[in-house]
Amino acid sequence: MSLLKYIIRRLLVAIPVIFGVMTLVFVLSRFMPGDPVLAYLPEGKINWDLYEQLYQQLGLGDPLYIQYFRYLGDIMVGNWGQSYSIVRGMPVWDLIMLKLPRTADIAIFSIIIAAAVGIKTGVISATHRNKAKDTILRGITLLGVALPVFFLGMLLQYTLGYMIRIDDVALFPTTGFKTITYEDPELVTGFRIIDAFLSGEYYMIWDYLYHLILPVFCLAFISLASIVRQTRSSMLEILEQDYIRTARAKGCKERDVINTHAKKNAMIPVVTILGLGFGSLLTGAVLTETTFGLAGMGELLILSIRNSDYWVLNGLVFFFALVFISVNLITDVIYGVLDPRIRY
Repeated sequence: MSLLKYIIRRLLVAIPVIFGVMTLVFVLSRFMPGDPVLAYLPEGKINWDLYEQLYQQLGLGDPLYIQYFRYLGDIMVGNWGQSYSIVRGMPVWDLIMLKLPRTADIAIFSIIIAAAVGIKTGVISATHRNKAKDTILRGITLLGVALPVFFLGMLLQYTLGYMIRIDDVALFPTTGFKTITYEDPELVTGFRIIDAFLSGEYYMIWDYLYHLILPVFCLAFISLASIVRQTRSSMLEILEQDYIRTARAKGCKERDVINTHAKKNAMIPVVTILGLGFGSLLTGAVLTETTFGLAGMGELLILSIRNSDYWVLNGLVFFFALVFISVNLITDVIYGVLDPRIRY
């Protein structure tokens, strides 16, 4: 089977998955506590005539199956609806694209750091099996698995943001993504680093990166744990293979055996961890964004649930499903690059 046919087949298989996710979230969202019309109306005394008018205007008075098919029809023609309580009248797609760059920045930096450190650490742990270095690294890994991400975030805020200070100034900022007195760069791509670079306001780049240090470290450490464990496990399995013994018997240097013969083959299961981890981070590190006040897709998800904004919630979940399916497909394609034995 050619690569193109494989991709087409995977996309066709993904269609019922997407419909299943959309159906489940649509039904569950309608049974959530809260009322989107009340969230839309101004606070105070409720004008019930206006309430009834908006209720019918939004189509909430129609039977559930009619609302569902209307929603599916809108999605198929690219109409994701609009927000009625978070940013009134703003299209859901535009709202997601507004929040996506901040979450994408955190996800990209976190997964790069976690992959670089985690793979290297996992290889070291595997090559020093059951020795002191391996025991220490596995202990750190276990800590990363056990710590909830929100607790680690608060711990970092307290120690590096409040307790450790230089001239009564916090070592790192604990909330937000920029210094309050700084303005936003001219909007071009939505990515703050790129927009600041294009506008020539380079100080905003360093300020933005400075504010991302703690949340990126928090997410990278949590992701690092699973990467180290998977890399170590995969390396230990590969190092027991016959071709590794043959390479050593031929007189290959241990460094070449590890880096040339073993490491590449051990990366196949690690790619799965990286792909799913990146997809998870990209679709909204909800707790981390909330802890550090970063106002990304995680915050948008919480607001859509809190305000019963069905249209934003359904749009977010649909977007999340597309991201995960795309990441899984890319991961499978990378398998073939890493292992020539894999054919489609």
